[in-house]
Parts: sequence; C-alpha cells; structure tokens
Amino acid sequence: MIDKNHKNIATFIHLSTFSRFFFPLGNFIGPIILWVANKEKSDFIDAHGKQALNFQLSILLYAIILGMITIPLFVFNLFNGFNFLDIDAFNSIHISLTKPSPLLYISGGLGFIAVVGFILELVFIVKAGLAAKEGEYYKYPLAINFLK
Repeated sequence: MIDKNHKNIATFIHLSTFSRFFFPLGNFIGPIILWVANKEKSDFIDAHGKQALNFQLSILLYAIILGMITIPLFVFNLFNGFNFLDIDAFNSIHISLTKPSPLLYISGGLGFIAVVGFILELVFIVKAGLAAKEGEYYKYPLAINFLK
C-alpha cells in the first residue's frame, strides 16, 4: 500500500517540472532534487521520478531535433531575396505578400507542431501529477526510457 506522503512526493516530482517557468533548467533540477532525495523511500516514488525525468529529456531531444530542422529553413527564407555578390543588395529584395516562399509554409507548420507539442506536454504533466495523487503509475506517451 502506498501511503499519502509517497503520493504527494510523486505528485510534486511531476509538478516540479513547471519550475522552468521561474528559473532556467528548473524542469530538470526540481525533479532531480526531489527524486534523488526520496527514491529510496519507495518504488512508487522511484518510478515516478524516472518517468518525469525521462519525459523531460525526451522533450528536450524532440525540441533540439525540431529546432535543427526549423531554424535553417527560417534562415534560408529570410535571406532568400539577397544577392550577396551585388553591391546594391537591397534593390534585389522583393517581398511578396501574394506569393510567400514554400519554406515559410514549412517552417510555419513546424512552428505549429512545436506549439501543439508544448500544450500536450503541459497536459501530460498534469495527468501524471493527478495519477500520482491517486496512487497510480503513469507512463508518459512518446517518452524515451533514458533512466530504467
């Protein structure tokens, strides 16, 4: 039987990932501190700590991959009209509102995916916190098991 204290600690491990909104890397530091300090108390706390950290590491990896795809497309679109060999480079810039570049659509679509991913991340964290509060184990979707 899992006691109330263990449920609360597991819940706070998940919810401590929101500390990133207050200080940098809080989504890693908060759960690591709570997990390391309490993982010997029960397997329940240990499992929830590993899940929270695995999910945050997975989100970081997905964000890096998405950024590596999106940023070059944005930069190529930004410098699309420049002619670097011409001295009058600003005369060659043509901004067209009727026919934007296909790269703009692709990078916009990837940006939309990033926003949806952020919203889903928040939803999954809250669901994990609620599951821990009820004494249930929770497995984040799309989380890579870095810590086993």
